[in-house]
Amino acid sequence: MGVFTYETEFISVIPPPRLFKAFILDADNLIPKLAPQAVKGTEILEGNGGVGTIKKVTFGEGSQLGFVKHRIDGIDKDNFVYSYTLIEGDGLLSDKIEKVAYETKLVASPDGGSIVKSTSHYHAKGDVEIKEEQVKAGKEKASGLFKLVESYLLANPDAYN
Repeated sequence: MGVFTYETEFISVIPPPRLFKAFILDADNLIPKLAPQAVKGTEILEGNGGVGTIKKVTFGEGSQLGFVKHRIDGIDKDNFVYSYTLIEGDGLLSDKIEKVAYETKLVASPDGGSIVKSTSHYHAKGDVEIKEEQVKAGKEKASGLFKLVESYLLANPDAYN
């Protein structure tokens, strides 16, 4: 089994505390409202929403995936760090990848916004090789959802303060 690591960075004009509340802590509620075609909803299968919680995310009809399950590995509200692991799902996750561990960290940028740093560790099954092109579509979808949340926060300055 090989482990392949990819890093992504997004820049936002929204400060870390506000962005963390919306994009991380309330994503299960906010994203299905903003993009129901992408994410139908999220349900907690096990736990109380904290570390160790297992969630099932159901995607919209146009998505390549129907669902994924992930386990929350860490939530650091003071330092704006969130980590979780995709542990089950249909499509790519089931036949080529054992799991994917993610860490997202929001850092204050000099202009008062945020730098969103995301690291993904893909744990491939057997001798399967994961190429950047295979991950690109998922990164683009995540970037699109991020931009939707950012646009919502800009349009609603009192939300998530």
